[in-house]
Amino acid sequence: MDDLDTREWLLTNGLGSFASGTVSDIRTRTYHGWLFAATHPPSERTLLLSHLEASLEISGKVVALGTNIWGSGEITPTGYKLLRSFDINPVPKWIWGEGDWQLSRQLVMPYGAGDWGLGSRGAGEQGKKFLLSTQESQFCHRLLIQYRYEGRETAVLRLRLLIADRNFHHQQTHSSDIQFSQVLGDQQICLQAMFSGRFGTPWQLRWSQGEYQANAVWYWHYGLPEETQRGLGDREDLHSPGYLTVTLQPGDTVTLEASMGFPVEPTDSLTSDTFTEALEAEQERLAQVFGWGLGTGGDGEDEEVGGDGEVGGDGEEFSYTFSPSSPSSPQSPIYQQLLKAGDQFVVYRDSIAGPTVIAGYHWFNDWGRDTLIALPGLALVPQRFGLAKGLLQTFGRYCRHGLIPNAFPDVESEPYYNSIDAALWWIETLGLYLEATQDWEFLAEQFPTVQQIYKAYFGGTRYNIQVDANDGLVGWDARGVALTWMDAVIGGEPITPRPGKPVEINALWYSALCWLSQWAERLSQLDLGDAERLAKQGRRYAQQAQQVKSSLQKFWNSQLGYLYDTIDLDDRRNAQIRPNAVLALSLHHCGFSGQQGQQILDLATYRLLTPYGLRSLDPADPEYIGKYEGNPEKRDRAYHQGTVWTWLIGPFIRAWQRFYPQQPLPFDWQPLLDHFLNDACLGSISEIFDGDPPHRARGAVAQAWSVAEVIRHL
Repeated sequence: MDDLDTREWLLTNGLGSFASGTVSDIRTRTYHGWLFAATHPPSERTLLLSHLEASLEISGKVVALGTNIWGSGEITPTGYKLLRSFDINPVPKWIWGEGDWQLSRQLVMPYGAGDWGLGSRGAGEQGKKFLLSTQESQFCHRLLIQYRYEGRETAVLRLRLLIADRNFHHQQTHSSDIQFSQVLGDQQICLQAMFSGRFGTPWQLRWSQGEYQANAVWYWHYGLPEETQRGLGDREDLHSPGYLTVTLQPGDTVTLEASMGFPVEPTDSLTSDTFTEALEAEQERLAQVFGWGLGTGGDGEDEEVGGDGEVGGDGEEFSYTFSPSSPSSPQSPIYQQLLKAGDQFVVYRDSIAGPTVIAGYHWFNDWGRDTLIALPGLALVPQRFGLAKGLLQTFGRYCRHGLIPNAFPDVESEPYYNSIDAALWWIETLGLYLEATQDWEFLAEQFPTVQQIYKAYFGGTRYNIQVDANDGLVGWDARGVALTWMDAVIGGEPITPRPGKPVEINALWYSALCWLSQWAERLSQLDLGDAERLAKQGRRYAQQAQQVKSSLQKFWNSQLGYLYDTIDLDDRRNAQIRPNAVLALSLHHCGFSGQQGQQILDLATYRLLTPYGLRSLDPADPEYIGKYEGNPEKRDRAYHQGTVWTWLIGPFIRAWQRFYPQQPLPFDWQPLLDHFLNDACLGSISEIFDGDPPHRARGAVAQAWSVAEVIRHL
């Protein structure tokens, strides 16, 4: 390679642990390393193994295969110039070579959560196996590395260990306060950092062949150019306890395993087959999860999901299928890659003993809103109904004051409830799950939580969230917080605060009331509660839904042909053109007319639609910021002020299918699929893009709801 290719790759293990780096093997981020272990799944991710610095000696000539950028800006060695190829499928694989030799390296991160999640396609007994208890699960955090040599002569491979013990958000700095112990065993070494007065995370490295030599040194001032661009700490010191020397004959392999924890008596020896078996096990797990080669559904047929509502008209209700349309199909390679990408976000959270979804890699944890928006694409489309049920149970179980958690903390403590819409998304997603499964017993189980949310919003809860008795709309008023998905805050001041009555919140509230009315009636008919009381409740919910539907017309801006973004508490109206109007059109129950929907979509198509999603603000707006770049404050100011969000392409498509069912979608999938296959993080989809062309990928390189919405509609 003549160019330094800094596109990224990602491996995960279902527990929050991950490995990540670049095509050229250079580390450009704080989040690049081979073993970030989630010591309290999926949180407290700790870098243990940064990488192995490789060199190859042939006929007395030593060739350095690594590539490093230093704080001075110098790049040395330049092993990337010897790279012949790189491939991401099925796992990252590099091939270096020149003349008559080549050396390949592959990495695989075995699934770490035991049998959790394997039997989650159906809604029956198999589906109920979506979760095993912490005691039953065989948690492990490990990475397998395999080198293979091809050539005419004997070669000597030297692998120098570069290690750390630090939080994944921070850099390691050499200090007399940190020491690393190493205990050498039979073809293995146990490593542990020691800080002043405390011990770090123990871990071990095993190898199938070779001789280890202790040779403790520090390497100072690695540069991290991506962090430089982001205005963050951009220097790293790494410790090397020693190196491994392996003599390789042509065709030989050497396999290494890095794993968290103290050494235990190994049950099997480490061989070249160990790597192959781990790779095959992961492919088999994915085949079981998604039914590849097993048919598309439990009965071998595609399942249609949706109600009997009409398309278009007054936009009251919409039916669509949860199955991929042409040109993709469940057996197509690109669709399988998308499902595999989606699976990387599904993890087990130890503190709640349940499934959750990492919002994005590298730096996000699990977020309630993101999980619920991503759930249809990650779980309903691939018919992982047990997983969907588990996610709904996870968040529903933690409903407090009528609010669903927006985030779980890194350590065991109370979740964060700083969201006005997570509870409404929970109801919306519960409705989609029930439409897909007809699991009315689950509805009966969750209906008390549904009613708790209703009562809290109607009667008032935290942040002065409450229904206005005059018009039935939901409003809120609290200083220093941002409760909608546009939630950037700088110095205690929200960038887009949106207090009062946001349009998409009230669209969600309307849809929730419609669901409640249907569910109360359904439960009364199925004898799953007090039939008379439920019937009365259903009629009340229906009446309130009609009031809210009428009041939603307050958001109609007839002069612009669009929806006001918010109605302030003093009844002033924000006429900025934002994608929240499109969100309001995309829900299962919609309170806007066909003519209004078409006008909204026409304007959104002209002002907001890009090849990678919807802009968060009209480029003609004085507050528009076209590039998401610079230090954290500059980036936060741009986050919802024009930046393109990929996940919003899903609501746009759903709204288009509702209001323009006979018209072709004005969106070409190819640029986004090219991004998925060839840009940023290979095999995943970025969180955001610049609002201005050429719409450079920004933010997290792999985002759950971005991938999920593409799965849902491709």
